[in-house]
Amino acid sequence: MDNMGKLEALLFAAGDEGVRLEELSFLINQPAAKVYQLIQTLNEKYQDDRSSSLNVLELGNHFVLTAKKEYAPILKEYAKSPIANRLSQAALETLSIIAYKQPITRMEVDDIRGVQSSGSVQKLATNRLIEEKGRVEGPGRAILYGTTEYFMDYFGLKSMEELPDIQAMEEELSADIPLDLYADRYEEPTEEKGDS
Repeated sequence: MDNMGKLEALLFAAGDEGVRLEELSFLINQPAAKVYQLIQTLNEKYQDDRSSSLNVLELGNHFVLTAKKEYAPILKEYAKSPIANRLSQAALETLSIIAYKQPITRMEVDDIRGVQSSGSVQKLATNRLIEEKGRVEGPGRAILYGTTEYFMDYFGLKSMEELPDIQAMEEELSADIPLDLYADRYEEPTEEKGDS
């Protein structure tokens, strides 16, 4: 793996939150000045390649992998299309976690799900189901996400207290499903009284 490939992979994985130069430097194990030069080279490569839609934006001290602005019309069409508006299982899982744990960062969502969630977070934000609720104090100042008024309208909720109680659902499920689904297949037949 070369450093340019590592850089591109990290920018992709960081999603819309982006990643700081210091983090990239640490992860790639190269001095910050060298990593900054790699970012410039990668961006020049994208600009020179007319068939590439990618671009690296520097936003404050963060770098974000984005689409070139000339691709905005097609991305807007995609966001409005019925295909894009159906929520995937991953997006629904992400939305559930945000609804119950808000405010929460994307990294915390990733930890709960065990997989990367930046695509789902972007889709939910595009569909106005979640929004930025602030930033974490400290290094990186990660975005805190929470649900929107549109989320409440979409699911017909008057308040967050109307969300189903997770603990009650878990208790109900555990009462309905035996711990060993196959236990009854291997039980010894019991002899009825009076049989001899």
